[in-house]
Amino acid sequence: MKNPVMRATLMSALAVMAFGAQAQTTLTFWHSMDGDLGKEVSALADRFNQTHPQYRVVPVYKGNYELGLAAGVSAYRNGNAPDILQVYEVGTPNMMASNAVVPVAQVFKDAGIPNDESAFVPSVAAYYSDSKTGHLISQPFNSSTPVLYYNKDAFKKAGLDPDEPPKTWNALAADAAALRAAGMTCGYTNAGQQGWIQIEGFSAWNGLPVATRNNGFDGTDAVLNFNGPLQTAHITQLNEMHKKGDFSFYGRNDDATTKFYSGDCGILTTSSGSLNRIRQYAKFDVGVGMMPYQDGAPGAPQNAFIGGASLWVFKGKTPETYKGVAEFLHFLVEPDIAAEWHQKTGYLPITNAAYTLTREQGFYQTHPGADIAMKQMINKPPLPFTKGLRLGNMSQVRTIMDEELEKVWNGQETSKASLDNMVTRGNLLLRRFETSIAAKQ
Repeated sequence: MKNPVMRATLMSALAVMAFGAQAQTTLTFWHSMDGDLGKEVSALADRFNQTHPQYRVVPVYKGNYELGLAAGVSAYRNGNAPDILQVYEVGTPNMMASNAVVPVAQVFKDAGIPNDESAFVPSVAAYYSDSKTGHLISQPFNSSTPVLYYNKDAFKKAGLDPDEPPKTWNALAADAAALRAAGMTCGYTNAGQQGWIQIEGFSAWNGLPVATRNNGFDGTDAVLNFNGPLQTAHITQLNEMHKKGDFSFYGRNDDATTKFYSGDCGILTTSSGSLNRIRQYAKFDVGVGMMPYQDGAPGAPQNAFIGGASLWVFKGKTPETYKGVAEFLHFLVEPDIAAEWHQKTGYLPITNAAYTLTREQGFYQTHPGADIAMKQMINKPPLPFTKGLRLGNMSQVRTIMDEELEKVWNGQETSKASLDNMVTRGNLLLRRFETSIAAKQ
């Protein structure tokens, strides 16, 4: 056949027919992305399926992170686990201890598919790597970190520089007071789990550990120790702001984010993954800044560490399934795919190549502030205790943090007593986890 176009078309058609004649391998992917994020997950699966016709990834929404983790573990025990499960970052120790998963590094090795782990952002890869081997046990997917959002229009009205977000907590306190003096009902607020931002994130950004044993990476016998002078001073400052009305607490859900983009609050700290939604709904010019650090903290700011989730692979699957899983995971970190996911969702670019590509495409020029989260992550090389947490039952520990901080805001407890109680109660959960691990060995 002399016509190259017709020959290429025929070869493509024959390839499709050949794949159709073969048994297609279905890959189940359970996730916790709802709304627009869920649509993006489905779009990724569709794109992979189109370019890899021998496989069919089927994404299934299984509820929020806690429900998704519970569903996945239960399904494994009943012999019908999904092939891939999205698990939030604090579920990492529980998944490692479950004896139900195959490390991602092993999945790639067995499938014969190269996987350059050095391509990932170091502080992201470190969170999901085995502390002994240094290799990935799960694959980073949607990573986020707390950032500061502020209302530039409100800053102008209050006589503040709209191009200068507060860099320290003292500066934030002063700006919040100025916003209130200018007529805002709420100067500063925080959305989401308070402990993740005001204790865990605060500690890392200021170069402090959350627990001994390098935040649990070096052993399950770690002990919480975030009740030091700097953390106590921070919670005390927030409480003073709360008494004055400059800091407003709107509960454990995401109501504070709504208060911000509706124009009630001038400053908000929450996940970097909220950027696109905030910009979509805000009727004012939104600014993004790095998280404030504590005045006088040696070496601050240090580096941020992540929230979000990673992808895990269950045991008991066929070689064909594992080959397909490796192909899909490899697809997700291709520069154009990872960059697109970052740009459409607001989550971090998890690879250096995705970050570079996004910058080269001019995305950060047209979307100011979208690179702030990444700048925090790479601000300084992570210390052994600022690369993340490896603490069992951390979800329950965060609930304790919320409970104790609410007592501070309600005037029932001092800042020091609150932090001491968090550590005491949290350590009981860590010991329970340590005991359960020892019983399995």
